[in-house]
Amino acid sequence: MWDRNQMAARAAKELQDGWYVNLGIGIPTLVSNYIPEGVDVTLQSENGMLGMGPFPTEDAIDADLINAGKQTITELDRTSYFGSEQSFAMIRGGKIAMAILGAMEVAENGDLANWMIPKKLVKGMGGAMDLVAGVGRVVVVMDHTNKKGESKLLKSCTLPLTGQGVVDMVITNLGVFNVVEGGLELVELAEGVTDEEIRAVTEATIVN
Repeated sequence: MWDRNQMAARAAKELQDGWYVNLGIGIPTLVSNYIPEGVDVTLQSENGMLGMGPFPTEDAIDADLINAGKQTITELDRTSYFGSEQSFAMIRGGKIAMAILGAMEVAENGDLANWMIPKKLVKGMGGAMDLVAGVGRVVVVMDHTNKKGESKLLKSCTLPLTGQGVVDMVITNLGVFNVVEGGLELVELAEGVTDEEIRAVTEATIVN
């Protein structure tokens, strides 16, 4: 199966030249380290930054330069900064081609739950609801199962939704799925994972 970096590298293959892309917190932030050669994308952070570079080396850390997940990042020669109102105008106005997000649950129809677990303290939804409603394409990167070994790809989400029918692709540590009519289309298996193994731990309908 894939580790976190391999999942991020696989997600990076979905990037297309010229796109503006938002990376969610968690595994998606690692995508900035794996942008394919020859592909020029501009990464947007909803806290007011356009043109994020990869994570810094130890000697290049600037504590004042952070992404929306409070992680230190680097800037590029074309980086620009602005207020949150302008950042969300980009998102709500359809200027961002794709968002790569984490999730707690994804349903077979593309419903997404990624912002809270009932009775657990949360700081708020952040930009997730705006992102899934405003961007052109949503790719989710997450572990295939929870800590109990239960599928996170479900027939219906059990947690509060971030958006309905918004997910286009799911990349897990076991494989890659497209959200299609009737369920999930298995398009790729992680190294060492068999078709039977991935189906055994997937509650959602696999249509192929």
